[in-house]
Amino acid sequence: MAIKVEVWGDYAAFNRPELKIERVSYEVMTPSAARGILEAVYWHPGLRWIIDRIYVCNPIKMTNIRRNEVKSKVNAKSVKSVMQGSKSELYLCTTDDIQQRAALVLQDVRYIIEAHFEMTSKANETDNPGKFQDIMKRRLKKGQCFHVPYLGVREFPAKFALYEEKEVKTALTGEKDLGYMLFDLEYQKESIEPMFFHAILKDGVLDLTDCEVLR
Repeated sequence: MAIKVEVWGDYAAFNRPELKIERVSYEVMTPSAARGILEAVYWHPGLRWIIDRIYVCNPIKMTNIRRNEVKSKVNAKSVKSVMQGSKSELYLCTTDDIQQRAALVLQDVRYIIEAHFEMTSKANETDNPGKFQDIMKRRLKKGQCFHVPYLGVREFPAKFALYEEKEVKTALTGEKDLGYMLFDLEYQKESIEPMFFHAILKDGVLDLTDCEVLR
């Protein structure tokens, strides 16, 4: 069952994974970010969200900002050691590890996410598509969510609402080749494998219904 969700915010950063030092956003929301927003509103083990289209409703505007980050991260071996009884300290001191990094981010964004869901093997006997559809629409109308959805990074929260209009007006015309974009992450037992696709924006619409996913 299809559903349309309107999301918007002052800033967004869908960072390119190939750029490690400075943060550079894609020009359009990624499918994985769109899925994350829907799951923030309503997640259930009995369904799996699939993004069909992303509509760009505002002109693409980018700006440079500087953000505070930390240059270190907690080591997994240290965590395991503490869990086994070690008395070593397990924390990051932001005062010592703080680091400013430049970021090229999107400004004044508004998207319409068109998606549907599939039932999974973890659905209960009482679960059905109509039930999930009603729950999702009710949560969108009331502004309910499991956690605050965000536009790429947690510093940029997203506002959201159910989109009930039949047609979507986009801000762009013509065709724009966005190159290869992150599609999603495939979680395996011992690794996380990124998946990419060739993104082409046509009249402000990123159509994902027939894209070739590359691993």
